[in-house]
Amino acid sequence: MKIAVAGTGYVGLVTGVCLAYMGHVVTCVDTDERKIALLQAGKPLIHEEGLEQLMLQTRERLSFTPDFASAYQDAEVIFIAVGTPDKKDGSANLIYVYNAARQIAANIKNDCLVVVKSTVPIGTGEIIEARLKAGLPCRVRVEVASNPEFLSQGTAVRETLHPSRIVLGVESERAEKLLRKVYAGFDGPILVTSRHSAEMIKYASNNFLALKISYVNEIANLCEVTGADISEVTEGMGLDPRIGSHFLRAGVGYGGSCFPKDTKALHWLSSMYKHELKTVRAAIDVNEKQKTVLIRKAHKYYPNLAGINVAVLGLTFKPGTDDLREAPSLACIPMLLTEGAYIRAWDPVGRANFSKLYPQGITYCENIGETLDMADICFIFTEWPEIKQLDLDEFTRRMKKPVVLDGRNCFRLSNVRGKGILYESIGRAIVHG
Repeated sequence: MKIAVAGTGYVGLVTGVCLAYMGHVVTCVDTDERKIALLQAGKPLIHEEGLEQLMLQTRERLSFTPDFASAYQDAEVIFIAVGTPDKKDGSANLIYVYNAARQIAANIKNDCLVVVKSTVPIGTGEIIEARLKAGLPCRVRVEVASNPEFLSQGTAVRETLHPSRIVLGVESERAEKLLRKVYAGFDGPILVTSRHSAEMIKYASNNFLALKISYVNEIANLCEVTGADISEVTEGMGLDPRIGSHFLRAGVGYGGSCFPKDTKALHWLSSMYKHELKTVRAAIDVNEKQKTVLIRKAHKYYPNLAGINVAVLGLTFKPGTDDLREAPSLACIPMLLTEGAYIRAWDPVGRANFSKLYPQGITYCENIGETLDMADICFIFTEWPEIKQLDLDEFTRRMKKPVVLDGRNCFRLSNVRGKGILYESIGRAIVHG
């Protein structure tokens, strides 16, 4: 099939590449000509396992262009996969979605199906369909379907090709037939729903996972004052098949491009309908406070961080990605800088993006050892494998004062004991050397 994809961010690029890998002829379109030039040169712009290799394998069926007319005019299916960032009030900003719809309407020449893969509020599909039909310059048949994505950054390629489910929110048999043809050969169950239900499935899924993370973080904080161990607690919880073990890792909160904005958007939507989701509001509040929990812990050892040498291990919101959006490091490092701390930071792939935001005031290191040298305190924000596999003696050998605040529970307490490290993690006992 001839497919066009509007947007070359995480979702759009991964979707386009994987559709081409499955045999479709795909054109990805974006307004950013600099980005298009890099993609045409085979550079994916995002750190995603397996993506660059698939781009190379699919180059005969995959193209990138800033030209809307050439991308849309004869496409059978057009995916809208542009960003929907949150506004100040928490609602989803749909300007990019509506702009994409306007460009599609102005350039399609044949019947086609427009598929919204962007995360949008319930009912947006109807608005897009009305705008498309009102903006058509010629008589063509156009329908809108909802096909939400359920990708995790770092594993997006694998999860696209082997999805947990493929949700088709359609209002006609024709739309369902076309989407089944698009996804023929993909390794995942297909669920056919209405457009409204598909749009809600995406929000409901992300918000449930965010609730789970915030809940376990609150339990972890309670464990610290009651003497329980969150690792043992979550192991016991996860053995219950009704609960499961996924998303029960205590830490410094969730980040990324989805959970923060999707919780805010659903809470805003529920309030607009006068049906406030108080559990979602609580998850948002808990997460915001949890992001800076390590700063509060640090003040127990250094009431004033001015002049203190701080080592920061991990900058991205999770391992396997260079994405910094809503990362706990972005909440904490400005606080450390404001207090006058001297910061040395390491991240295997996130350093370049972070240095664009903070080109001064931070020393960016090539390796973990260099980061730890002569540090008075160490913050761990991201559980990169290189950190989890670190020889614990490195902390005592290199740090001036081995105070380690681990926001991701990277190490077993039994392995830390006897190492001469003051080690404090999330929801577990403090190890005093």
